[in-house]
Amino acid sequence: MKPRVTLYTRAGCHLCEEAKRVVEAARGRADFDYEEVDIDGDEALRRRYNDEVPVIAINGVKAFKYRVEAKELLKKLEARDR
Repeated sequence: MKPRVTLYTRAGCHLCEEAKRVVEAARGRADFDYEEVDIDGDEALRRRYNDEVPVIAINGVKAFKYRVEAKELLKKLEARDR
């Protein structure tokens, strides 16, 4: 089963845009499902992640916050595959 990468984001967040570019680059090197979730559309998510965006979760588990590098994302995806 393919891993699911979720990017928790919000409008106007420059770090979120960086994280999105990193995830898109990683998609060219690994097979995973991807979804983007705007935390401001969900009160519970906003309370949970308000000061941490962007947050990247793999299969529902927080893997990164603020910054991510493609190399590290690929490494974590590979580790989840085993």
